[in-house]
Amino acid sequence: MSVNPRLVKYQEKMTKAEEALQHEFGGIRAGVANASLLNRVNVEYYGVPTPLNQIAQINVPEARVLMVTPYDKSSLKDIEHALLASDLGLTPMNDGSAIRLVIPQLTEERRKELAKQVRSVSEKGKVAVRNVRREMMDSLKKAQKSGELSEDELHALEDEAQKLTDASIKNIDALTAAKEKEILAE
Repeated sequence: MSVNPRLVKYQEKMTKAEEALQHEFGGIRAGVANASLLNRVNVEYYGVPTPLNQIAQINVPEARVLMVTPYDKSSLKDIEHALLASDLGLTPMNDGSAIRLVIPQLTEERRKELAKQVRSVSEKGKVAVRNVRREMMDSLKKAQKSGELSEDELHALEDEAQKLTDASIKNIDALTAAKEKEILAE
């Protein structure tokens, strides 16, 4: 579906809201090792807070294990400290050249808490999309008042704006369902 040029920037904003939601979901631990869990971890590296993935290689050697191998071995202690200080709730095991993080099996209660957190984050994403929709509608009404759009053009664009919003909300629902399934499937 081609989008009216007046609405393209709003469609991009909605897409960005979806991408932000996906990024946020990446930080929610689902009981399986996933390198994106460590995206929010910053390490004091030579006095500068640096994202962990910029100073270390992160890989998944087993289903429940993350392996963090620093490019500079002298930063190993700093990485270990940053992991302990993070809100991940994982205990790093330092073997002198790399750090292993074992992801524990989730309890049923914890799974339900995480699913609730996913729904909460999802709702924030939907609110962001609805705010973009409101902004879009306001700009269309202003354009109509200033004479740039006829009444018919306004209605056609409002319908298209609603379709964009519905599609974005549907995408968010799909992302949410997939993340909930990932969390609850264990």
